Amino acid sequence: MSSSNKQKILIVDDSEMNRSILVDMLEGEYDTLEAEDGLQAIGILQNHSIEISLVLLDIVMPKMDGFGVLEVMQRRHWIETVPVIMISAENRSSRIDQAYEMGITDFISRPFDAQIVHRRVKNTLLLYAKQKDLEALVAEQIYEKQQNSALMVDILSHIVEFRNGESGLHVLHVRTLTELLLRRLVEKTDKYDISKEDIGIMSMASSLHDIGKISIDEKILNKPGKLTNEEFAIMKTHSAIGAQMLESLNVYHGEKVVKMAYDICRWHHERYDGRGYPDGLKGDEIPISAQTVALADVYDALTSKRVYKPAFSHEKAVEMIVNGECGTFNPLLLSCLQDISENIAEEMAPKEFVGPSKAEITDLIQNFSQHRELSASNRTLQLLEHERMKYSFFAAMSKEIQFEYTITPSMVTLNSWGAKWLGVEEIVMDPFHNETILSLLDPRDWQTVFDQLEGTTPERPNVVYECRLSYKGKWRWFRFILQTVWEGEEPAHMTGTIGKAVDIHDMRTNLESLERMASYDGLTDLLNLTSARKQIEARMKAHPDSRYALAFFDLDHFKDANNTYGHAFGNQVLAHVAELLRQNVRGADIAARVGGDEFIIFLEYHQELEAIIRRVYRSISGGDFQGFTVSMSMGVATTEVVEPVFTDLLKAADQALYAVKQSGRGRFQFYDPSLRSLKPTGGSYADQSISPIESQEDGEDTVKKKHN
Repeated sequence: MSSSNKQKILIVDDSEMNRSILVDMLEGEYDTLEAEDGLQAIGILQNHSIEISLVLLDIVMPKMDGFGVLEVMQRRHWIETVPVIMISAENRSSRIDQAYEMGITDFISRPFDAQIVHRRVKNTLLLYAKQKDLEALVAEQIYEKQQNSALMVDILSHIVEFRNGESGLHVLHVRTLTELLLRRLVEKTDKYDISKEDIGIMSMASSLHDIGKISIDEKILNKPGKLTNEEFAIMKTHSAIGAQMLESLNVYHGEKVVKMAYDICRWHHERYDGRGYPDGLKGDEIPISAQTVALADVYDALTSKRVYKPAFSHEKAVEMIVNGECGTFNPLLLSCLQDISENIAEEMAPKEFVGPSKAEITDLIQNFSQHRELSASNRTLQLLEHERMKYSFFAAMSKEIQFEYTITPSMVTLNSWGAKWLGVEEIVMDPFHNETILSLLDPRDWQTVFDQLEGTTPERPNVVYECRLSYKGKWRWFRFILQTVWEGEEPAHMTGTIGKAVDIHDMRTNLESLERMASYDGLTDLLNLTSARKQIEARMKAHPDSRYALAFFDLDHFKDANNTYGHAFGNQVLAHVAELLRQNVRGADIAARVGGDEFIIFLEYHQELEAIIRRVYRSISGGDFQGFTVSMSMGVATTEVVEPVFTDLLKAADQALYAVKQSGRGRFQFYDPSLRSLKPTGGSYADQSISPIESQEDGEDTVKKKHN
């Protein structure tokens, strides 16, 4: 094999004379290999397909003709990376058309014209070289965008983990195991329509599965002892809260990553047997993404050390999961877990995220090449547009102005959100002769930015600078984070700057928005239990001598509404009840949704309490909503009978509610000490058909509850 750097051309022709003529024409510029029939050509391609730049192929040959060679090249995907020029005296249009349909790039008829051969060969090699450059660019862009997307998701999810007191590896472990399980699942069955792209998006979205825990009190999240029923009820709200936070991103409802993240957040604590939460979905009513993350979540919770339990071994964790000790899972996923069991430890070992491997990028490029109906430019535009949409999604979430400035040509490119916010085009040519761009900063700040950028080096390319930016005639403080980019290793070859500007005021505003999402129930817009508890405890502490009551109620036969009309109708019923509640409580009263179909009302009273409770009860119970009779059972506890402590009031009201249920439902009852021995099943925080243990056996929360 030649050691030169010339491109290699394989000449396949049964005529030695023809091969010799072609060699004479090409050998000055190219290295040549020869094959006297199709079988010999396949053998050479088998050993040298990566090195061969072009095949000149005859049609009529013994042993295997040119069409046979093309068929093998198609089957082994060589035709996608090695161009073929057909050479033949055969000039029937049907044969030529057949050759083009099988993937040839060009056709040269005999007798040969040296100039034509040279030109066709050069053009073909140039075309394929440009296509490879384009594909390399696509791969590089995807690599960079995946790194950025994964980094943004990791930052968001690790904020949650930081509050949860965990090691920081939980998100990485869940993402890795989710990907392993999904890859094995698509190998094992075609029951679920999951593409390679879906696997990547689901794996990334899994990082956000516990984002709702940002709303949970750290005392509960990091409690080393056993969770009480009340605390576990609060813990369970995180799944619906996380889903609501994503649902609030109205602009991005159509994005796959948002849809999958929503499914995972809301339903990763559902169980295959229907005994999970928050909606009691069963079997494949649960999206496969949420099913997979649920299994990955349980496995990592078992094999990781927590404040409330030691780490189990890999073998013990798999045994517990398969034996149903941690809830019921899809049998297919359990089979996948067993299939990949030997590789889990190695795959989940700590490693730096480096994006897709070379093999994955090569596979990606080959997949692009198979879509012959797309031109290289269209493929590139479609892929880059997809990546741009994902990148814009994360940028809009963080309210950042992201930009890139190139020196030659002088041009600034902004992300969609940033351009819209500033009121400029996404691409601005010659920006420093553009009055709008120049007016954004004070001239002294522009000069400071330039001076700092000029002082950067390849070893220290970053600049962080805070200054005011003009927005609609008002000055607002921004933090600029910039990085200088060089074309080579020398500072003299600086080509531009990439960076982002973060509104310091908006950072606070976004935090306030997150706090509201974390404090209110997404479906009913009532307070959630965590926030209600904080307000109630603050009220009782501020006015300890007042008389207070806590009413705890749930809807009778609510499960029938879900089973008969569907969960969407059930959600409408809950929203209807919440609206009635808002209309009939007083301004100073506190109303909240505990979870599921359970609500509480906290109120201060001075005179006859029963009349107030009866009025609220009658305003909600007994009405009709689209054919479903809204009926409720209520328990009430007062600080005249119970210690003025929130957990004691809630427990007493729960026991009174349980007494109502034992006697037939559909009324209210006040707590008295004779009810102290009653033990409500499930603490009335879950559907009464679910036992206390069954309602808790799922995911990270399961392991925390069971192993204390």
